[in-house]
Amino acid sequence: CQMIEAILDFDQELFLALNRLNSGFMDSIMVFISGKLEWIPLYVILLYFVYKKYGKHTWIILIGAALTVTLADQISVQLFKNVFERLRPCHNPDINEMVHIVNNKCGGQFGFVSSHATNTFAIATFLGLLLKGAKKKTTLVLLLIWAAIVSYSRIYLGVHYPLDVLCGGILGVGIGYFVYRLSKYFILKRTQST
Repeated sequence: CQMIEAILDFDQELFLALNRLNSGFMDSIMVFISGKLEWIPLYVILLYFVYKKYGKHTWIILIGAALTVTLADQISVQLFKNVFERLRPCHNPDINEMVHIVNNKCGGQFGFVSSHATNTFAIATFLGLLLKGAKKKTTLVLLLIWAAIVSYSRIYLGVHYPLDVLCGGILGVGIGYFVYRLSKYFILKRTQST
């Protein structure tokens, strides 16, 4: 279909434009942002706030968080990457010579959708909704900004197109919201039964 081709061409051009905005200084920052273990202190802080707000129901949130990440990771790989089989930019023979990658890390062959984007947007949505106050949405907004920055780092590092990240983010928000509703339901059930 011509429209899909036009969208993919635009996505590739946008990727190349964004990926060209690089520097030696930013390379190490983006590697850090894209890391997984680097964010453990953030998760510990969020866990503290979850415990403060939910107390004895924290275990439900922990199960919900594990379910969120598992669903995000498995759905992004099994129902998207392995189905669409869209080559990552750094594996695409048409453009890979033009792609800025860092530390020769390109990742697996396929990139649609970005699992990083799906995972971070899923956990940001899940925890952001659980931690937001009656009137304050600051936590949710800050976590979504964090997820967007992590997702952008994947474009910077040359391993994902903008569309991989955008669709991964939308998928992640959907998964995070679904598990949030599920967790709230079980917390309500436990509260009513005690």
